[in-house]
Amino acid sequence: MNAIVPSNLRGATPVADRPLVRIVIVGSVDHGKSTLIGRLLHETGSLPEGKLEQLQGVSARRGVPFEWSFLLDALQTERDQGITIDTSQIQFHTKKQDFVLIDAPGHAEFLRNMITGAAQADGAILMVDATEGVREQTRRHGYLLHLLGLEQVIVVINKMDRIAYDASRFREIETEITDYLASLGVKPSAVIPVSAREGVGITEHTYTSEWYRPTVVDALDEMLPARAPTELSLRLPIQAVYKFDDRRILAGRIQSGRITVGDAVVVLPAGVTARVKSIEVWPAAVGSQGPHEAQAGESVGITLDRELFVERGNVLTLASSPARAGQYIRARVFWLHREPLEAGSRVIVRIGTAEGRGIVSRVEHAVDPGKLSAIGGQRIAQNNVGEISIDLVEPLTADVHTASAADGRIVLDFGGRIAGGGLILSVEKSKIAPVQMSSDNLEQEAARLTGILKDLTPGERLARFREEVAGKITFTTSFGLEDQVLLHLIAEQQLGIDVVTLDTGRLFNETYDVWSESELRYGRGIHAIVPHHEDLERLIQDQGINGFYRSLEARQACCDVRKARPLRRALEGARAWITGLRADQSIHRSDVSLVEADTSYGILKLSPLIEWTRVATLDFAKANSVPLSALHDKGFTSIGCAPCTRATNPDDPERAGRWWWEQDDKKECGLHARNLRTVGSGQNAP
Repeated sequence: MNAIVPSNLRGATPVADRPLVRIVIVGSVDHGKSTLIGRLLHETGSLPEGKLEQLQGVSARRGVPFEWSFLLDALQTERDQGITIDTSQIQFHTKKQDFVLIDAPGHAEFLRNMITGAAQADGAILMVDATEGVREQTRRHGYLLHLLGLEQVIVVINKMDRIAYDASRFREIETEITDYLASLGVKPSAVIPVSAREGVGITEHTYTSEWYRPTVVDALDEMLPARAPTELSLRLPIQAVYKFDDRRILAGRIQSGRITVGDAVVVLPAGVTARVKSIEVWPAAVGSQGPHEAQAGESVGITLDRELFVERGNVLTLASSPARAGQYIRARVFWLHREPLEAGSRVIVRIGTAEGRGIVSRVEHAVDPGKLSAIGGQRIAQNNVGEISIDLVEPLTADVHTASAADGRIVLDFGGRIAGGGLILSVEKSKIAPVQMSSDNLEQEAARLTGILKDLTPGERLARFREEVAGKITFTTSFGLEDQVLLHLIAEQQLGIDVVTLDTGRLFNETYDVWSESELRYGRGIHAIVPHHEDLERLIQDQGINGFYRSLEARQACCDVRKARPLRRALEGARAWITGLRADQSIHRSDVSLVEADTSYGILKLSPLIEWTRVATLDFAKANSVPLSALHDKGFTSIGCAPCTRATNPDDPERAGRWWWEQDDKKECGLHARNLRTVGSGQNAP
């Protein structure tokens, strides 16, 4: 934020122990913001002594009429261009309370500066020109105030002198702007007719007194200041941890609240508890004890009564009023980067002193504030606004913005630079499952996606599928040929798709080898889902360690515990599942479609390689140096658990080596049960 606070414009210093309210003033170019501010400073007695006379003298020497807006012409570029390009903060006071008024630019090119100015405010004044009425930029500013969560809004209808203080015209504009703000969920506390140039409606009404009473100052005095940081719950972001003599000191600046020796505190996001043993401050007199209490705004060191693992980015709170800690954040953001933010984008999230990596799993309600139009698709373009969900690699600690303005804000780093920021709407420990579609809706969506993807290559299919499907997408890999090709395509395009494997506990050593090699090659971890130990212990107790050889039912029970149940956990909260199925793997997979509606899990199922042959898949892997399991060179065409898989003969079907002791030619583990509603097929076989 480029805050310009000229010393000669600061006005009177706020009086101690009086309420302080921060107000942002916004409006279209030439609607009279600067004139209103000048009048407010003058009529509340907030101008430095002699300032008005000085500016009037300057105007006289230049041979130009004096304008109240001259008070804010603090930058030469403003004088040259006649527009406000930065945010200026000016202090003034009424008989009731003190104010910091943030003048934000109205010119479209300086919208970013308006956002940074409004982000600090407790309330807003929205200016409207009575001669022009509600313009597009007026609506834009009203919308942005809504996006920033400002609930205290005063609307000022300026230049009433130019319409001869026409009450009927005022009521028309009042109705239009009130209805628009109501559509955003904002109810203005007052809509006030004024003439800033003539001083009407600022501290008193003259021409409008018969049909309108409250003044701008009256309305400002009804605004409530933000709660003092000391009145909020304790939030102490840890900036550093120091080892000093026999003490381990947690250092940071208290964001809000108070902390006292003996308080029960919790360190988030870990959730471990302790009591405050001492409060350390610097410099400290030799032999003196630290303070018994500290409060918001103070930089302190804290020692605890027991050793805990604490690091930069952790947050210390009272055990009685902790913040939220979670891996899933929803936020309303303003995006500044040239490259759009979209589902699958990888970002670094910064909240206070903490930062963590995450993937944008959903983009909703994207809006171009310049046009006030919703944007189709799952992306937020530069200078646009939208709501996003972020899946974090590790949990972070935060508050929603309505609970704490300081801790409820988020900054996003994208491509090595600050690229956006906004308000935190929610913080969840576990993924909120998306609303499940009905079977018919799933089938319709599968049909739509099939039409989009059928003529694309597998890599293009994956990228477009990620773009079209909002929310979590999970790819399950067994590290066989097809899955390795898909992993290569996902990693190469850096798609925001979860990669998961079901570690049954009985995999080949070669499988673990290619798993490790793939993580190194593609620079990403592969999440392992293992069987629940209670289920596994019960299975082995019931049938022995190799009981699955005895019957089909016993084998299916083993597959259920080691694979099917873990898969269900892997797909929790997912909107779609990506698999390496190919139609020619077996006769029972010949009717698998490119996109299917899997009603077993209530999700979409994509098989990007469905019409590829094994030869074509192997050729692609070799051409792109894809890591492959050594088992393929030993004659294994399908890879599963070690006891249940063996090499095949050249003329055997691909899956002949799976559960080779069974006579039934339909040999599946249950992961791809045909509880599907299939739609079409791909047409891009090599």
